[in-house]
Amino acid sequence: MTEATETRAAPAPLPLLDLDEFRDRVVLPYNRGAGDKELPADLATATSITPAGTGAFRDFSYIAPEIPVFDPDRCVGCMLCVAECPDTAILARVAEPDALEQRLTTVPDGEQREHLRGQWVRTSKYWDAFDKKGEQGGLFGIFIDPTKCKGCGECVEVCGVHDALHMRQKAPGTVERYRDDFQFFLRMPETPERFVNERSLVDIMLVHRSLLYVGGAGSCMGCGEATAIRMLLAATGFVYGTEGVGIVASTGCNTVYGSTYPYNPYTVPWTNSLFENGPTDAMGIRARWDQAGWKDKRLWVIGGDGAMLDIGFGSLSRMLASGMDIKVLVLDTQVYSNTGGQASTASFMAQDSKLASFGQLHHGKRENRKELGLIAMMHPSVYVAQTVTSDPNHFYKAIMGANEFPGPAVVNVYATCQPEHGVGDNAAQQQSRLAKDSRTFPAFLYDPRKGAGIAERLSLTGNPAMRDDWWTNPKTGEPLTFIDFARTEGRFAKHFDEGGNPSVELRRAEQERLQYWRMLQELAGLR
Repeated sequence: MTEATETRAAPAPLPLLDLDEFRDRVVLPYNRGAGDKELPADLATATSITPAGTGAFRDFSYIAPEIPVFDPDRCVGCMLCVAECPDTAILARVAEPDALEQRLTTVPDGEQREHLRGQWVRTSKYWDAFDKKGEQGGLFGIFIDPTKCKGCGECVEVCGVHDALHMRQKAPGTVERYRDDFQFFLRMPETPERFVNERSLVDIMLVHRSLLYVGGAGSCMGCGEATAIRMLLAATGFVYGTEGVGIVASTGCNTVYGSTYPYNPYTVPWTNSLFENGPTDAMGIRARWDQAGWKDKRLWVIGGDGAMLDIGFGSLSRMLASGMDIKVLVLDTQVYSNTGGQASTASFMAQDSKLASFGQLHHGKRENRKELGLIAMMHPSVYVAQTVTSDPNHFYKAIMGANEFPGPAVVNVYATCQPEHGVGDNAAQQQSRLAKDSRTFPAFLYDPRKGAGIAERLSLTGNPAMRDDWWTNPKTGEPLTFIDFARTEGRFAKHFDEGGNPSVELRRAEQERLQYWRMLQELAGLR
């Protein structure tokens, strides 16, 4: 051994970061817009370590001129607005009346006290149903965090016929009043477990252990990916607890908006791997966890369709063949959103995107879409689901089934990308529902535990008119097809002439989608 190696100092341990100290020293200067100018290049910054949940300190209240307004008298407690919000900006709880009144005594201002009392409402779900059983019901309340709301209006869209939410222009004092209301909400006791009905899966976001994504991520307004990640963590945290899940993220939009220093929206451990080897990274982590006796911890790989269907497909396939207990969430946007909307093998035929542009000779993407669900089903003993966040029950069943399955699982979820799909900020759930109902992106569950044959394992429940080619919309009396879906998105706009007639290429894409749907019907034993 040389003298140099004998005297070399041991490497300094990585710093353990205190959340409050990190907030005061790092986050607050960044909130003022001066973090990059004031802060030293210390060891924590050099190693890119960010404590969990620092996204909670981020303030987006300056972004949007509008904010949702809650009308308690119209609310039925369906929880869709809470489940679908991509930014954890709208939360709900159920409170026992005595607990609410006790907390209201801490509010000195009488007018404010009455305002807060009016935000809690009796619903048939949480009050009448319990009252009929001779039990005291609970009061349901929804509160909006103005520091997380980006004003996309998606909550208003999913509220639908109930019309319990609408957008209103912010006025002087609006943000401050919302902030005070939300602080009151946070000081309320957690929803008692008796009000959380596990058969009503949307209820899982009523409890703290499900809220593992605190918001503060730099995702686009109304991002369809963020909703899927929130719901994944909610379903997993609800069953396995806040310490029961870890994430390996493949490079993509999710790693950009999820790790814009110093803001971390996750309260679970996660690591960002390269674009193409997230599943491989997860295999190493799974092996180490199993050695440590952590077999019950759920390990999820998150990546886009580019990472999983294109450059990282070999890594994914190897992981599926390994039989290791690793779960994969594919955020299927049908484009490389992170690099400006390039075409991927998940892009639809005729789609207009970078590297497959609509031009004089070629009118968008010419190849068929690569179906990851079918390919994953051909691997031995793999749980596979294709789902949409606009159907929370189907999505949560897919995630919970994947978590329970003793082996690899793939959940492919439709993720609207507003700028690349050419749709409005409030349209993520509307478009994902339309994609499912028009056979553009059918939903299914494939569980090897259900039987020996594919027809026993594959369920198309969740799609309308499962035995028909197309679902007929009862309002119009017309079948809803891929062309109807394409008509609503900017990425297909060039395929319609001045009279609204679709191009030959779009007709061909419609037949390709129908053939795929018929193949699923045949595999499920419905044809």
